[in-house]
This record gives sequence, structure tokens and C-alpha cells, in this order.
Amino acid sequence: MTNLLPQWIDESIANHVLAEALSRGGDFAEIYAERVESVRIPMEENKIQSAEIRQSLGAGIRVIHGEKQGYAYTDDLSAEKLLEAARVSAYIAQGGQSVAPIAVTRQEAPDFYPVRVPPTDVNVRDKVALVQRANQSAYEYDDRVRQVSTNLIHTEKEVLIANSEGVYVRDSQPMLRFQVSVLAAEGSDAQMGYYGGGGRIGMEWFEANSPECIACESARQALVQIGADEAPAGTMPVIIDNAWGGVWLHEAVGHGLEGDFNRKKTSIYTDRVGEKVASDLCTVVDDATVPNGRGSLNIDDEGTPGQSKTLIENGRLTGYMQDRLNAQLMKAARTGSGRRQSYQHIPIPRMTNTFLTNGNHHPDEIVSSVSRGFYAKYFSGGQVDISNGNYVFNVTEGYLIENGKITRPVKGATLIGNGPNDLTKVSMIGNNLKLDPGIGNCGKDGQSIPVGVGMPMILISEMTVGGTSLG
Repeated sequence: MTNLLPQWIDESIANHVLAEALSRGGDFAEIYAERVESVRIPMEENKIQSAEIRQSLGAGIRVIHGEKQGYAYTDDLSAEKLLEAARVSAYIAQGGQSVAPIAVTRQEAPDFYPVRVPPTDVNVRDKVALVQRANQSAYEYDDRVRQVSTNLIHTEKEVLIANSEGVYVRDSQPMLRFQVSVLAAEGSDAQMGYYGGGGRIGMEWFEANSPECIACESARQALVQIGADEAPAGTMPVIIDNAWGGVWLHEAVGHGLEGDFNRKKTSIYTDRVGEKVASDLCTVVDDATVPNGRGSLNIDDEGTPGQSKTLIENGRLTGYMQDRLNAQLMKAARTGSGRRQSYQHIPIPRMTNTFLTNGNHHPDEIVSSVSRGFYAKYFSGGQVDISNGNYVFNVTEGYLIENGKITRPVKGATLIGNGPNDLTKVSMIGNNLKLDPGIGNCGKDGQSIPVGVGMPMILISEMTVGGTSLG
């Protein structure tokens, strides 16, 4: 990927802006600049109505003084506008003695997401052909398929981070996403299916992921729900499948381990480092170094190198995900978890690729151990209360387990539980760890960012399943 940021945001300008940002006092100052170019090729109703190219450019200047943060941003990267934003940030966060920043020094970021075939090197007709192939395959899958929507999106993003501790580092952050949604209907029973994938990778992703396979999986998900029984209600053993099942872990557990919630003492995990919070079988990792992962980061949005960090080890809480501000206030190490949606946002602690590590059980062994229960294969959304860990998840593809076998599909199921409590009830973990295919976004405090989730198949010995049938 070519450098997109203008070369005149050099070390000299950065030093000048950082000095201005600290001119009214403060502990720390930072420049975050980015340029983003995104291309979207959508197809609906068998037509590509229009392709979109979007560009954005801007920078945010942050000053920290204790718990106080001053932040201002501009979409004009001239020295004049950067200095103006620095003065605004300085005014908001002013306090303490004026400190001269350390002169910045250019640094190299690691490379966890090399790209072999940049999307910009591929002819637009070839990209359109991928979308058309998926569209055709979805309609050909079954005559009950009524509507198909397909999107190919690729983004090139370059960031520059410079701060008063002498950091000056750039990163090129590619992103590819291919997605297909299908509406299938039989009589009055209409159901949706959705599938896709991608990551911080180039067009080589399609070498192992054909548009036809993506489309057929989306159609399969829609069709399996047609004529499905209503989900049972009650308490029973629940198996959650691998890969995308990790969204349960992300929501029910992951958010509660972010540093800001624990500093403010609003998380169920507050002040519990070293304590038993899960079954001995459970080890939870947040890893920004996964090759080409959707949530991977060479550097976070504060310039800290991406890291792999163990959050829960053999059932014991080992630490939290930290950005700069919360790590400093909690006297903890930064974990490369400071993330922001764009230059218009202040960074906050967020997940990258979060997963449960492998266990020792074969998936067939897990299923055969359940005489009567519920199997959750895919989820949509959910709601979680960070303060107590209570959650509700909507299951988009679920099945009954009867006599040790996965049997009838059911619809309308929800999983109702408590993250910390349910982690202690994990009784079997599969040996089939897999990350999701690369479609996840995470929302927090009005900011949406790309993330990865994953886990092996797991068995929770007892959980409440919400449904409309008494089973």
C-alpha cells in the first residue's frame, strides 16, 4: 500500500504541534492523523446500481492531565489548523506545569497483516464479477430464495501517531469484507441468512473463500429456518459452536475485562485479578497479532505495538485490556488496546481478536455427552449489562440435542445468562478452535470498530434457553 498521508506532517511539524499542545500544562500530548479510502461494490435485485468511493482525512490532538482529557480535531492537516486544534486541546486539559515534549523519532511498526494482492491492483470488472458470481449462486441454491444482497468492500487506511514521549510511527491498515445476505420464503414463512468474511488482507482471500461458497452458506442459513419448530424454553445444557460462537464470549465476558469499566468500578470483574472467575478449563486471550485478522493491529491507535495478552488463565483472572489513560491511572501496563473509530474520537480500551483457547475434547464427544439440550450455531445481536454480567443473546441458527445427537432445527431462541456464572459452568471444551471468518464489528460509547472473535465448541452444563415452546 502506498503512503497516503501528506509527507509534510513531518517530525518538525509534529514537534511544534506537541509543544503547543502542552503549552498550558498537561502530562501528555498526542497527534493522531489518518486518511481513509473505502470502495464499496453492492449488488441488489440483480443489479449493481452504483459503486461508492469514500475518502476522509483528518487529525485529532489530545492532551491528558490526570483524568482530564482535552481533544480537538480538524479535517485540514495544514500546520495552521493543527496548531489551532492543539491550542483548543491545551485549553480544555490545562493544568500542572508546562512540560517540554521529547523530540519525536521515527519508529517502525511490526507487520501482522501483509497483503499479497492489493485490491487497488485488481481491475474493477474483476471485482464486479465476484459480486455477480455470489448473487447467481445464491439464487441457484434453491427456488425459495427471493432476495439477495451482496457487498464487496475494501478499505485502505494509513495512520500517523506522534506523541510527547518521542513516538512517531505510521501504519498502513488494509481491510477487506465480502458479505451476502439472503431472504428465503415458503408461503408466509420468510427467513434471513447472512454470511461473509475477510480481514486485514488483500484479494488473495478469495483463493480460499469462493463467492459461491459464501453465497451458498448464506442461503443455507435462511432455508434451514423455514419450517423450523419453535425453540423450547427452560434450563438445559447448551452447546455453543466454534468460530462465530465466540461472539458470546466477546459480549458476555470480554467487555467486562476492558480497563475503563474496571477503573470506574462498574464491571463485575473489578478488583478481581488473581481470583477464580471461570472453570479451570477456560483460558481467554485477546490477540492483536493474529496474521491478517480483522481485529489485528500492528500498533493501536495510541502507537503502542499490538500484543497478545492472556486475560483469564485456567479460570483465574490475570488482567485487563488497557489503553494509555486507564493504565496510567490504574498503575498497570498498557496492552495495546487503545482504539478509536476515527480521528474524530478519543481512544478507549477495546478488544482486538478475542477467543477461548483449545480444549481436549472432540466435538462429537461433546455432542454425544448431552441427552437433551440445545445447540447454538449462529448468533445475531445481544444485550449485556457490564455491571452484573447478565446478558440475552438472539440465536439465528439453533437445534435440539436429543439422545446425544443434533436433531431438529428450531427458531426464535434466546440464550439468557450471566457471563461470570456461565464461565464457571463450562464443562467441556473442544479441540477445534477457530476464529470467525472476519465480519465482526463492535460498538462501545458510540464508536464502532472491526474485531475478531472465536473459540472452540463448548458445553455449558446449565443455561436458560428462552423460547415459545415448553419442549
